[in-house]
Amino acid sequence: MATTKRRINISLPAETEALVFSLAKRDQVPAAAKVRELLEQSLGMIEDEILSTAAEKRLQSPTKRKVSHTTIWGE
Repeated sequence: MATTKRRINISLPAETEALVFSLAKRDQVPAAAKVRELLEQSLGMIEDEILSTAAEKRLQSPTKRKVSHTTIWGE
């Protein structure tokens, strides 16, 4: 069966591999699915960190006009 998902090979230290398999077994999912889930969560956290840093810079800028949440989104 063909897949549209791109495959990658990774090498893990033994302790990381054991943890992945333990989590996969706990959640009753394949190890590859658990790795994908963990990777997606990690990437989301990194994205949040980057966006938060950008927002902090904007808040510190004295030349930028600040608009309240209520003004933008309503009540």
